[in-house]
Amino acid sequence: MLAATLAALTLAAPVGAARAAVTDAFYDRVFMLAAHQKCDLFEPKLIAALDAAALQARGAALRAGTPAADLSAAAARARSKASRTACDDGDLSRVRARVQAGFVGWSRAARMSFPGDRSAWRGDRYEGEATGWRLVQDSATGGSPVRFGLVGTGPKITVPTAVVSFVGGPRPYAARLVMRDREMAPRVWLTGGGLPPESVRRVFFAGWAHAAAPGLLTEGARQGEAWIFPAEAANALAQLDPRETFVIEFLFRDDSVASARFEAGDFAAGRAFLAMGAI
Repeated sequence: MLAATLAALTLAAPVGAARAAVTDAFYDRVFMLAAHQKCDLFEPKLIAALDAAALQARGAALRAGTPAADLSAAAARARSKASRTACDDGDLSRVRARVQAGFVGWSRAARMSFPGDRSAWRGDRYEGEATGWRLVQDSATGGSPVRFGLVGTGPKITVPTAVVSFVGGPRPYAARLVMRDREMAPRVWLTGGGLPPESVRRVFFAGWAHAAAPGLLTEGARQGEAWIFPAEAANALAQLDPRETFVIEFLFRDDSVASARFEAGDFAAGRAFLAMGAI
């Protein structure tokens, strides 16, 4: 009755898999989350893992061409199935045991990559005294490397940050993160692979900037500036469609703008991976 694909709890679902396979994986993971909510099946770390698995399965299904409406319908069926399944159901107990066994095997993974269409988020659950990237994606503006993600000394206390290493010339006086405003434009924007019109964009300005710690710089960079964004920016980014893009813009006093484009990708799944805690 219940699919056994959860046994391995594989977070890296293949993007090129058939629509049915990735949709089934999403269904399975939503079912187990709903069953846990009803029957209290798993420990918190395993629930964080299932959250990450469900989010990445959803991203893989969208990238494979599954309509968002079909995924919403699959999630509704999964929750309905869970509501009708008894907590002492034999099949549910067997799948629960396989999920727990699979979790033990990879719960020690400190680092994980979350590939997208063009770019990847890299998650890091190591905890140390030095400031470092917990979740990061690389981009560039012109010849200057730019990184954006979550910075912290541990995976649970993180700050949305952009780090740029401009080569010579003046420095920007401000930085802003630009994405689709989900309230003003509820439907995903994929036209041309860029941002929607300005009237339906949401903008977050960095609150302050400082010299970037060495561990935040790209390889070979000797200096850089870290621009700190509000936590609300990360929450908004996690709600974007994984196929969408967002932009970090650096503003200069001569009215010029330097832009670095990023992919929303599996940012939400990466945050769920960090929620598993430090290693």
